[in-house]
This record gives sequence, C-alpha cells and structure tokens, in this order.
Amino acid sequence: MKLLTKLRFKFGLLSVLLLGIVNQTLASIIQLDFEGVGSQAQIIDFYNGGTDSLGNSGVNYGIEFGSNTLGLTESEPLANFSGQPSGETVMFFLSGTAILNYAPGFDTGFSFYYTTVSFTGSVEVFDGLNATGNLLGSLSINALGVGPDVANPFSNWEASSLGFAGIAKSINFGGTVNQVGYDNITFGSTIPDIIPSPPGTPVAAPSATMLLSLALIPIYITRKKRLKLNKPN
Repeated sequence: MKLLTKLRFKFGLLSVLLLGIVNQTLASIIQLDFEGVGSQAQIIDFYNGGTDSLGNSGVNYGIEFGSNTLGLTESEPLANFSGQPSGETVMFFLSGTAILNYAPGFDTGFSFYYTTVSFTGSVEVFDGLNATGNLLGSLSINALGVGPDVANPFSNWEASSLGFAGIAKSINFGGTVNQVGYDNITFGSTIPDIIPSPPGTPVAAPSATMLLSLALIPIYITRKKRLKLNKPN
C-alpha cells in the first residue's frame, strides 16, 4: 500500500509538471490574424496597446509595426485577393518593407502565410529592433502564380516557417511593394496552423488525456504485481 501511495504521489507530481509545461508552451504562442485592422490603415500600435491609424485597437501583445505596414480587407473595392487562411484582413505594404518589432523578444521560430503572383521576396529576423543587430535567420518567398479565383489573382496562399537560435526582436517582411500579402503570423511555433488559446484560457484537451494516462500507470503496476503474487507455482 505504501508503494502504491508513493507511486501515485510521484506520478501526480509529474502530471502537474507536464501540465505546467504544456500550458506555458501554448500560452507563449501568439498569432496575428489582423482582423479588426482598418483597410489600408497603418497597423502601427494595433497590437501594442494603442490603435491603428484609423483608431481601431486589438489585443495588446506588445507588438509594434512600422509605418509602412498596412492592413487590407477582402471587401475593399480595390483589393484582388481571396482564400486567405482566416477572416478577411491581411497585411501588406505600399512602400519600403514591413517591419514588426517585439521588444520582449521571442525564440524558437515563427510561421506565416503569404501570397504573391509573380514576384519573390524575403523575410529576415533580427535580434535588434527595426531590423538591426544580428541577422538570426532568413528565408525566401517564391512566386505562386495566379490563384484559382480568376477575379482575385492573389488567391494562392502558402505556409512558410523559420526556426532560429537566439532571441529575436524584429522581423523584416520584404518583397515587391503592393505585390505580397501576409497573414496569420504565429510566434513561438513553426507550425503554421496551430491555434493558440485566447489570453487567460486554460488548455485542457491534451493535458487531460496526459493526466488520465499518468494516473492509470501506478494502478496498472500495482495490479500487475498482485497478479504475479497470486500466480500459482
């Protein structure tokens, strides 16, 4: 009986630790889908406790965008994109490059979706703000051709991701101006389709299964020992 109690205590402690790891990992994942950003508005402080250039505000993640970075909605009369991974709003730029700053920094990597018809570009990650400091990693984006929606040629979307070592504080999204759209930028994970929980929401599904499995282990071990003891010689 003492052995069973000790096993239950040890596995219970392990369950709590694993639950904490799972929740901490998922809580650190941030996804920007740009919903709520005004069409052709500068995103600037929409995700930084402020607003975009049209006065719209989103969740305060401490993420700031350079003034070249704009939002664009599918319903905009001049927009010619569709099939985006979520909602109707995407990120694009009409001059320079689109810079994202995250002063607290993030590690592991990130992922995103992009669309472009005939132009290429690059995405670079730096350990300083405003695309300064050391280059931690970069990747190229390729022309995807005209998408299946004839009326909206920017309807091919492709997922891309980049892992790196170090702490990143800025991302420089490049490409030919007005020819590349971005959406669902996800920090802390190189899995493009992972959906983070809203701030403050506990993650129960995977951890509940894990806890149930761990809780059954000491019972299984004890039952197996009893069967051995009761086995006739």
